[in-house]
Amino acid sequence: MKTLRIPNLATYLPIAPSDMLLTAPIAARVLFGASPMGRVVQTAALGIYAGSAAIDWAVRVDAKKVDFQASFGLDPLSPPAASDEDRRADVEKLAEALNAGYQPMRIPRKELAEEVDRHLTEFLAELTGQRLETSARVRQYMLAQIVFPFALGAADPLTGDVAIFKNVGVFEPHVIAHEFCHRKGYLKEVEAQVLAYLALVGCGDPVLEQSALCERLDRQLWVLSGRDASKYNELLIEIELREELRSGFEFRHPTEQTYARLVGPLMKGVYDARMKLTGQNGLSDYDEGFANFLLAIEADA
Repeated sequence: MKTLRIPNLATYLPIAPSDMLLTAPIAARVLFGASPMGRVVQTAALGIYAGSAAIDWAVRVDAKKVDFQASFGLDPLSPPAASDEDRRADVEKLAEALNAGYQPMRIPRKELAEEVDRHLTEFLAELTGQRLETSARVRQYMLAQIVFPFALGAADPLTGDVAIFKNVGVFEPHVIAHEFCHRKGYLKEVEAQVLAYLALVGCGDPVLEQSALCERLDRQLWVLSGRDASKYNELLIEIELREELRSGFEFRHPTEQTYARLVGPLMKGVYDARMKLTGQNGLSDYDEGFANFLLAIEADA
């Protein structure tokens, strides 16, 4: 099997090049004013960002992508709709499995990311016939978390930089796998959701499998609740998840703080529009599209 290695040089830098690019004009103005040295600082930041992005994209053009239609018989962007009855049945099955097989999260993020990347790489290789190796580095901070306060993580599609903004507990393996899918070239959110889930759910590691099932349960509950946090938490009580799990799910859709409450709705609208402009269905791809695809391929299995 042929192996393709994407350098992801940006991920090894102490500061994300995208953050450098955004802050360089301000820093240069404060430190050097409108001087030649200020322009040098800005040019250097742009060069670092553009250089790392160009190197990765030059390699990525030879990467083989998963053919969803051939592999699963279905396009994840247009799965058949699922009924509420199907969703409730799925929720009941998932809750029962998670309660019975709960695994505490004890793996440090660095080791967890390496393990997630290994399983994701092997899964994609089985589908494409090509081993696509990338960095397993994860940042704890990027400026994107200020702009998108509702996000759990972010990936820069040009440089491959990935950040996880919060401790997301049992969801962390899936969140990492989702962002690593972007790093490997899958830019559509529903594709990243689906590939991350399928790579983890059958990998044989109970902690990673649990995370995939938690992600699926969370998304089904979010759709059934009409994307309302209070109704979502009512459904959590109804399905009687064990306490160790329920606290993690409650964290997923908390009551928003002042900043998030002011900025979140606006930026969600912007992000939803951006997704639609890139041929996606909008924010619903994260939950409804993802869950519908899984139910559809399992019904055909």
